[in-house]
Amino acid sequence: MAKKLSPEQREALFSTLKSRFEKNSSRHLGLDWAHIQAKLEANPEKLHSLHAMEETGGEPDVVGLDTQTGEYLFYDCAAESPKGRRSVCYDHEALESRKEHKPDNSAVEMAADMGIELLNEEQYRALQQLGKFDAKTSSWITTSGYPEIGWGYFC
Repeated sequence: MAKKLSPEQREALFSTLKSRFEKNSSRHLGLDWAHIQAKLEANPEKLHSLHAMEETGGEPDVVGLDTQTGEYLFYDCAAESPKGRRSVCYDHEALESRKEHKPDNSAVEMAADMGIELLNEEQYRALQQLGKFDAKTSSWITTSGYPEIGWGYFC
């Protein structure tokens, strides 16, 4: 995917993100869309990552503000793992160890290509407090002992 979005892609992405932000206001109480959009406009590489999440079937939405870094937290709030990110191994090592029915990619590599990070266990649990997610599918997350699934993003 191209790192720079066309003006039309930017406009469509901002429209989608704003609409989602307004529709799901309980996920980000006290946050103002105008501030978030201004920060995104100042960091076009962040828009690429959000666009990549959308392109793979995700629904990135603001879930908070990191008061230490000043970064807005975007998590993928799709009800189920996006179709464009299913049937993958956790990382390159797991991918290479598959003998049959080898997936095309791994969750770690896909996240890196999109410029995002997998959620950790604490972040994934926080996401679960915001709604019903992964009731029928599973998502990769990073844990101290073993991988599961979840997609996050910080801007």
